Amino acid sequence: MTTNPVRNWSIRLAAIAVPIIFILMIWWAVDGIRSWREGPSPETIASASLTGIREQNRLSAFAANYAAVVTSEQQRFGLSAKKTLIMQGLVRYEVDMAKLTEDDVRWDASTSTLRVKIPAIETAPPQIDLNSIQEYGENGLLRAFTNVDDRLDDANRAKGQAELVRQANGPVPMKLARDAFKRAIAHNFQVPLRAVGLDAKVETYFADELGGNVTTRWDESTPLNEIVK
Repeated sequence: MTTNPVRNWSIRLAAIAVPIIFILMIWWAVDGIRSWREGPSPETIASASLTGIREQNRLSAFAANYAAVVTSEQQRFGLSAKKTLIMQGLVRYEVDMAKLTEDDVRWDASTSTLRVKIPAIETAPPQIDLNSIQEYGENGLLRAFTNVDDRLDDANRAKGQAELVRQANGPVPMKLARDAFKRAIAHNFQVPLRAVGLDAKVETYFADELGGNVTTRWDESTPLNEIVK
């Protein structure tokens, strides 16, 4: 009886392959059970949180009211006219979360800490409270017979807007805004981590708080984009 060499090789390969496949199936099953028990990794949760936060586009976590008192003067025909404007406006502080990248979110496995670098704060144009505007003028004669009044109004509105923006960007309100954004963004990352039972810390920074004399473990943390790779 003639032996078929091709058939013999097929039998031998099958005899080798079947145990290997069986072992791989067991390994995949055990790994799946372990992953199910351990739950999602902090890196996975952070990556999902980053995607959700970026979809918010602009985040507003702080707002404040300011008051501006400005005066403008015009001279015509040897006469002088003045007008003072008092205006109030609400300024909202915003962060463009679409600028947050995977390199700005880093995981430090040694301390179970997620670190986030926040994009720069931007101030939105003041929302003027029209009901609160007050005006006081001098030399009504010049204002009544010329266009000086309109020019004074235009000058005062421009000065008032600029003054509100100047106040909004002062060191004290910007400090309050930065603290508010750091708390809000840390909370946005912390909630999903706690929801799945992960005991991880979240630290937030602005770019000027990293480097120099400021001591952090930022450079020792791994960016999410490298973890994904």
